[in-house]
Amino acid sequence: MIERIILELGPWGWWALGLMLLAAEIVAPGMFLVWIGIAAILTGAVSLLLWETSFWMWQAQLVFFAILSVAAVFAGRRLLARSADTSDEPLLNQRGARLIGRTAVLEKPITEGRGRIRLDDTTWTVSGPDLPAGARVKVTGSSGGQLTVESA
Repeated sequence: MIERIILELGPWGWWALGLMLLAAEIVAPGMFLVWIGIAAILTGAVSLLLWETSFWMWQAQLVFFAILSVAAVFAGRRLLARSADTSDEPLLNQRGARLIGRTAVLEKPITEGRGRIRLDDTTWTVSGPDLPAGARVKVTGSSGGQLTVESA
């Protein structure tokens, strides 16, 4: 059955498969099907050149496609991993870390090492040296939902 389908469609079957996989990537994005789709299109391009040769049977085409798919997925993952390192907002999802260096006024005094400050629209638990309410403090670190402060 596979042999009959490949013989009827010729090299264009690989192109059709590649385009269907690229369309599936648009519908269900995940940056995986795109690499397999590219491998199918490249297999179609090679098939256009080698279609009349005796060794380019459907089994050889499937093996070539499988090897090319694996290679394309690994190459794509390396390419995406390299480009994912750079960001113009590296602390975007680290809210506490973004507050380091800011100053605030103590809303509740720091007693026994714990107090509260308000930064923007959020109240934060802070740890640091004992200070009275109203004292200015500087955020020096964060751990989970708690900030570390010192007198400013």
